[in-house]
Amino acid sequence: MPTATATLSVSFAPSKKPHLSFCPFGATSITLTNFTSPPIRRPMTTSAVSIEKETVISERPHTFLRQTDGEDNGSIRSRFQSMILEMQESVCGALEALDGAGKFKEDAWTRPGGGGGISRVLQDGAVFEKAGVNISVVYGVMPPEAYRAAKASAADQKPGPVPFFAAGISSVLHPKNPFAPTLHFNYRYFETDAPKDTPGAPRQWWFGGGTDLTPAYIFEEDVKHFHSVQKRACDKFDPSFYPRFKKWCDDYFFIKHRGKRRGLGGIFFDDLNDYDQEMILSFATGL
Repeated sequence: MPTATATLSVSFAPSKKPHLSFCPFGATSITLTNFTSPPIRRPMTTSAVSIEKETVISERPHTFLRQTDGEDNGSIRSRFQSMILEMQESVCGALEALDGAGKFKEDAWTRPGGGGGISRVLQDGAVFEKAGVNISVVYGVMPPEAYRAAKASAADQKPGPVPFFAAGISSVLHPKNPFAPTLHFNYRYFETDAPKDTPGAPRQWWFGGGTDLTPAYIFEEDVKHFHSVQKRACDKFDPSFYPRFKKWCDDYFFIKHRGKRRGLGGIFFDDLNDYDQEMILSFATGL
């Protein structure tokens, strides 16, 4: 599996407009220029799923996996956790180096039933008004209706709740300069926890995620660069991925009551399990 890395660079050219592009897993670098404009206050969007009450802890654990999952057994769960932990460290280090002043503050938490996460936020820096890079590794119970909606199949019916495992990394970056776009990415792995011999609930797995760009001011060369980077990352695995996932992103972020899409798109995919599992893991890691 490729090593998760992120690279960023910064230059200041007062005669040029600001430019930002991003691909978190080493396919390209962030470049920002001329961050001199006053900040625009934009709230970070967050979402939460109620599984069990979170408990804040003073020190992060070595792993969030349950003992029954093993810490280094080569499983997808273990390897995906390692990837998102490495990626959080890499992205935060790169963003701090780019900002030059701001530092990430970290909160770690766990849940009684297993799992937990690490939230990191940089606020009021020299470049970023607010930047968040969060990871979670959680266990919970999925209502049968949600399971059937995700994996609609006559063979996948179950009268009771379905236990699950989920892990992911997400980030939202808000630069101070209004000419630099807001950027979002998240990548996740999901697996039902029911044993194979459980009636009506076979073990299932899938990957999801994406990256999208939301500028306040549109510069054509930025848009072309952003999408070309996404296309190159997708084409390494399957030439059908980019057009398929770009359309998925466009459709997913379409705001019906406004009759337009949010931002300038990117890629988005969900419930992805119709390829070899190792290939999709490498794809999610290498984006």
